[in-house]
Amino acid sequence: MSGKSFVVILKEPVSYKYGLALQEKAFSRVSSGEARGTLLLLQHKPVFTIGRSGGRENLLADEKTLRASGIEICETDRGGNITYHGPGQIVAYPIFDLSRWKKDLSWYVTSLEEVVIQVLEDYGITAGRKAKYRGVWVGDKKIAAIGISVHKWITMHGFAFNVKVNKDHFNLINPCGIKEFYVASLDDFLPEVDYWEVLKSVREKFSTVFGTDFTELPEKML
Repeated sequence: MSGKSFVVILKEPVSYKYGLALQEKAFSRVSSGEARGTLLLLQHKPVFTIGRSGGRENLLADEKTLRASGIEICETDRGGNITYHGPGQIVAYPIFDLSRWKKDLSWYVTSLEEVVIQVLEDYGITAGRKAKYRGVWVGDKKIAAIGISVHKWITMHGFAFNVKVNKDHFNLINPCGIKEFYVASLDDFLPEVDYWEVLKSVREKFSTVFGTDFTELPEKML
């Protein structure tokens, strides 16, 4: 059984279904013991995903409007309500065997939040958590959403961190089913922020928070 952890970084946005297929490949690799964990870092083409808590009631546009905007709708087995993925967002899918870290889902989700909080801290932005809502917040605006699933202590799905995202697309939903608060993107605070530098920081903070080094793996090797 390998104790190594890997990271796969995609350069171009991919469909949600393609990202799910990559997660399933990584899951097989981890469940077979070939890896302790595999971290996927990517961007999606515009899509609204609906989690196990539902979310179609929080969709504020009809299908014609969505098609005109080039946005797909996909149902998924992650936790949570409706959310948006699109270019300029860092989506992190950690496929981790928690039995080789800590069998504690609250600890795990808090650790995902901590990755983003530490990245933002390095950019001089104070972020935190809200008691009622999972995710990462800057004031009353949500900058990262979290939704996971776990099978035999192996995780799937993860977080979506808004870096240079088209926030107009969020106007078509109540993000995560939340009506009283809106979303933020890192470029609201730092207009010239470099997406790839932020992604590099996300990778580094995963190493810090989860106490492991991630060896880069080409996508074709999954």
